[in-house]
Parts: sequence; C-alpha cells; structure tokens
Amino acid sequence: MSSEENTALSVQTNGFVALANSDFTAMVNEELDGLDIGFERIKIPSGGVTMFEMPAEDSDDTISVKEFSGVILHHHPLFSYYKNKYTGGNNPPDCGSFDGVTGVGNPSGNCKVCPFNQFGSGENGSKACKNRRRVYILREGEVFPLLLSLPTGSLKAFTRYIKQQLSKGRKLNSIVTRFALKKAVNSGGIAYSQAVFALDRVLTPDEYVIIGRLSEQVKTLSGHIGYDTSTNEDSYVDPETGEIIEPLKAVRG
Repeated sequence: MSSEENTALSVQTNGFVALANSDFTAMVNEELDGLDIGFERIKIPSGGVTMFEMPAEDSDDTISVKEFSGVILHHHPLFSYYKNKYTGGNNPPDCGSFDGVTGVGNPSGNCKVCPFNQFGSGENGSKACKNRRRVYILREGEVFPLLLSLPTGSLKAFTRYIKQQLSKGRKLNSIVTRFALKKAVNSGGIAYSQAVFALDRVLTPDEYVIIGRLSEQVKTLSGHIGYDTSTNEDSYVDPETGEIIEPLKAVRG
C-alpha cells in the first residue's frame, strides 16, 4: 500500500469521521438529563508556566501537556461583572454577556460604552467587568468537547490566528488547530502564560460535514453553560492587557 493510500485510510478511520453516527445533543439530553452539562476545562496556568492543565481520563486529577490539537467547534465572548468582590460559590454575576455586545443584569446595556468595561474601573487598573473568550474544542477520538477559557492577554493572538485562517478561506471548524503556551512578560516584569495557535491540518470534506453538524449542536448548548465561578481575586491584573497574573508576592518571592 502506498503512503498516499495509508494517509487516506488514516483520515477515513480517524476520530472525526467516527462521529458520523453520533448525535451529541441526543446523548446530552439522554445521559445528562437533570444534571450539570458543564464541559471539562482546559486550564492555562499563571506565572508563565508553558504547560496546559488537562482533565485526566480516569480520575478527577489533571495532567500537564505542552501542546494539544483539536477542532474549534465554537467560540464566544464571556463578560462578567460583580458589583461586590467575588468570594466564591456559584452565584451568577450582577451583569453578564455571552456575546460581548449586550450585558444582561445590572447595569446591563451596551458593553462597548459601559463604564465597568473600561480599563481603570477595576482593581490595579483592570476592568471591573472581566473579559474572556470561551473556546469549545474537540480532540480526535472524543465526542464531548473540552472548554478553554482564554484570558484577555491571549485574545490578540487568537484574533490574529482567526484572520490568518479567514484570509485562506478557512473557518476555525474546518481545520485542526494546535494549541501551545509561551511565557510572556508585561511592562512591570510580571510573567504570564500566553496561548499560541497554529494550523495542524485541514479537515477532509467528509470530516467537515460531520464537524459542522456538531458545531451547531455545541453552539446551541453553549448558552446553557453557566458563568465561570473560579476566579483569582488575589491576583494581579496587568492594566495593559487585562491578563490575570500570579499574585505579586508569589511571583517576586
């Protein structure tokens, strides 16, 4: 068998094509009826560490990986504003937005002109309204997506990557993306972890049809996923990027 035939066979039998007979929404409705449908999280560490924390397959522990690949099924802004300092728990924000355009709650309204969405409105020169971006990622051989919450300091690179792919006529759910981290340092000399994105490969037409269907299902479900409740209130926030950094006392020893 030629190398071209081997490659074709590999693509035909990979995890994305194996999804052809899977109905993600039906599985969620049947198996998670009445339960929390929150997705497992991929975490970006603080302090400039260049290893992602991924959920372990057979336990509640996490594993550290330098990079991973997957298809971005869906992504959207996630804004959250707490009038009083967040102290833990599952309480929703006083005002939040899943589209980064319109806030719902108090004060609500146009996010672009909201005074709480401006640098300097929060602690250490940050925004009082925390801006992040949720990215739903499907790895090969899996059916349930993982959720990566990108902090503000990684959004410029993410936006650049999207533009690069769009310039080639590629949507994010038509390609496999490789994710990595690099150590960055802000103007104050504080190190933080910044996400890096690269093209791994383009999906085959058959894969794209399957992934497209799953993307729509995940997009529908994403509106039912609650706000992130794990925040680092003792962290330093870079006023230039909004990046949440390791506490100053921890970084500077």
